[in-house]
Amino acid sequence: MFDDMEVLTPAEMYRADAHAIAAGISEEALIARAGLAAAQEIVRRYGARRTVVMCGPGNNGKDGAVVAAHLKAWGWPVSISLDVSGAELIVDALYGAGLNRDFDAGVAAAVNGAGVPVVAIDVPSGLDGLTGRPRGASIKADVTITFFRKKPAHLLYPGRALCGEIVVADIGIPAESLAAIAPRLWENACPPQRTLEAGTHKHRRGHALVWSGAQLSTGATRLSAQAAARSGSGLVTIVGSERALNVHASHLSSIMLRSAETPEALAGILADPRIGAFCIGPAAGHGGATRGFVMAGFATHAAMVLDADALTSFESEPETLFAAIRARSADVVMTPHEGEFKRLFKMINLDSQDKVEAAREAARLSGAVVLFKGPDTVVAHPDGRAVINSNGSGRLATAGSGDVLAGVIAGLLAQGQDGFAAACGGAWLHADAAARCGRSSPVAEDIVAALGA
Repeated sequence: MFDDMEVLTPAEMYRADAHAIAAGISEEALIARAGLAAAQEIVRRYGARRTVVMCGPGNNGKDGAVVAAHLKAWGWPVSISLDVSGAELIVDALYGAGLNRDFDAGVAAAVNGAGVPVVAIDVPSGLDGLTGRPRGASIKADVTITFFRKKPAHLLYPGRALCGEIVVADIGIPAESLAAIAPRLWENACPPQRTLEAGTHKHRRGHALVWSGAQLSTGATRLSAQAAARSGSGLVTIVGSERALNVHASHLSSIMLRSAETPEALAGILADPRIGAFCIGPAAGHGGATRGFVMAGFATHAAMVLDADALTSFESEPETLFAAIRARSADVVMTPHEGEFKRLFKMINLDSQDKVEAAREAARLSGAVVLFKGPDTVVAHPDGRAVINSNGSGRLATAGSGDVLAGVIAGLLAQGQDGFAAACGGAWLHADAAARCGRSSPVAEDIVAALGA
C-alpha cells in the first residue's frame, strides 16, 4: 500500500547517502546529480531571469553551487551571494534538513520579503527536517526540491506550508538502501478499492454499531453511522436509549436502531458475532456513564473506534483505559484531536516531541492505533509503524468532520480491515471526500455524501 511512499528522517537520509557511496556512487556524483536535477526543475518552471543562489557551508551549499553553474552555462544571469536585492529568483541552498541551530531571522526576513519566487534545496533553510518546525526562523519557499524520499518536515505543519510545492528528484540512490534502513514512517496513500462480488450480501460486507448520544445530541451519531455505511459497511446499527432512538427514527431509513439503556444490554447486542466494529464517542457525553459503555465494548469481540467523549471520559484515569485496551485481542483505534490528546496523554510533552514521535508514544502506552488528527494527521501503531496523511485541507475544519472520520474507520473495521489499515484508509478517504464534494466550504453532511460518490 505504501510502495515508494517511505518518509526518511534526516539521519535515515544520511544512511541512504552512505549506502549509495558504499555501493560505488561517490559523494561528488550525488552532489552533481542533485544540483543538475534542481537546475532542470528550475528551468522547467521559470524563464531565464536574474537569479541569486544562496549557498551555505555544507553539502546543501555544494548542491547550490552546481545549480548556479548549470544555470550560468544555460545563459541565465546568476550570482552566488547572500544579498538578494535585485533578484528575480532566489535559490535557497543555505542549510538542509539536518540544521542543528537557530537560523538567522534577518536572512529569513530578507528572503521572505523580497517578493520573488523562492526555490529551496532539500528544505527551506531554518526548517527542522525532523519536526517540521522552524529553528528560530525559516525561509518560506514556493517550491522545494528534495532527493530520493520526502522527510517529515515536508509533510508536518508548519513545515508543509513553508515548503510550497514539493518535488522529489531521483539522483540514483539504490532502492536497496531502504531495506538497509528499514524505515517505519510513510506518507499515507489511497487505500485499495474493494471489489464487491456478485454473490456477496450485506452481512459479508460487515456490520458496524454506533453508540448514540443523548436525545438532544444525536446529530454526531448519525454522521458517524452514515459515514460507516458510505464507506462500505453492509449494515449499520445505532444503539442507545429509547428517547434518543425516537429522534433518530425521524431522520434515518437504511440505518437500523436498537435500544440499550445499560452497559449489560449493550454487551448483549455486541455479543452477536456478525458485528465487526463498534464506534463510541461522538456526542456520547463526558463521564462515568460513557466509561461504562466503553468498558462494556471492551468485553466483546468487536473492533472499536474511540472518539471524542469516549477519550475525555478517561482523562482522570487513562491507565484504566490503556489496561483495558492492552488486555483485549481485537483492535482499538483512538482518534484524538490535539486538545483530546493533551487531556488523555498528559505524560507526553507535545512541545518537546514532534507529532510523529508523540503519536508513536501514545500508541505504545495505550496499546491502541492512535490517529492524531489535524491538517497533518498522523496514524501510529503500537509497534512503531506510522504514516502522515498529506491530502487534508481546511475543508475538513467544520463541525462534525471528526464524527464522519470515526464512522469511516468503523465501517472499514467492520469490513475486516485491521486497525492500522482502517485508520490509514479512513484518514485518506475522509480528506479525499472533502476535496471532492464540490463545495468551497463543505459541512459534514457534504463530506458524508461525497464518500460514496
